[in-house]
Amino acid sequence: MGRFIYDTNANSVDIDDRTLAHLRIVMMNKLRRSEPFMFDVEIGDGSGRRSFWIHPSVPIQFHFFGSRHPRINRRWVEELMLSASGPNGLAILPEPEDDDAPRPTEG
Repeated sequence: MGRFIYDTNANSVDIDDRTLAHLRIVMMNKLRRSEPFMFDVEIGDGSGRRSFWIHPSVPIQFHFFGSRHPRINRRWVEELMLSASGPNGLAILPEPEDDDAPRPTEG
């Protein structure tokens, strides 16, 4: 479990490390292009949702609790990028099957 921190620890949300790694790529790319966007996320304790207006002028942190770098699913990144550019902003979508993942061999 990782943590997305926006501006201060009071503005943070716990997110699975794997999901957080994919969100990090999307947010880095959007902010690199100076494209602010809305990020909408469910709170893990079931208390509702939070929306963050993501803008380059606000400090952002990605705190990963695990030490391993997850394998990146390019298809998921693409779907998250489309979400971030849409009218409702970035939302955590279910991970699709990875087209680039190694296939099990038949024996």
